[in-house]
Amino acid sequence: MKPTRRNKRLLFLGAGATALGGAALLAFTALSQNIDYFYSPGDIASGNADTSRRIRLGGLVAEGSVKDGTGVEKVFDVTDGAASVTVRYDGILPALFREGQGVIAQGRFQGDGIFKADIILAKHDENYEPKELKDALEKSAENISNP
Repeated sequence: MKPTRRNKRLLFLGAGATALGGAALLAFTALSQNIDYFYSPGDIASGNADTSRRIRLGGLVAEGSVKDGTGVEKVFDVTDGAASVTVRYDGILPALFREGQGVIAQGRFQGDGIFKADIILAKHDENYEPKELKDALEKSAENISNP
């Protein structure tokens, strides 16, 4: 029995929909593995962060916390006023990196509880503040004033 024109069209549409669904599933799977969630030090201290995966840590570089490590390694603390996280970074820091300025570090927590950053983003002028960082600092300030 020969398939009718209508059956061929339905078969073609079904195959096309299956292919598109498969492509969308592969794209969403790949994207979900490459997402870096943003957390403040307060989120991490309260246990609201998944510290087993790669994240973005944002806050202010704590005053007096920047220290030289071995070679080009730098160790510093990132704070949001409520909590602090120690960050270790191997590399040359951005020119605008300094104590008291906003910073976002991308990386992972090591077994010793120190955040190992592989990318450091520094605030680029005195008026700019990333939305995530601004929201995290405001949330932290609210938590401090309303315990």
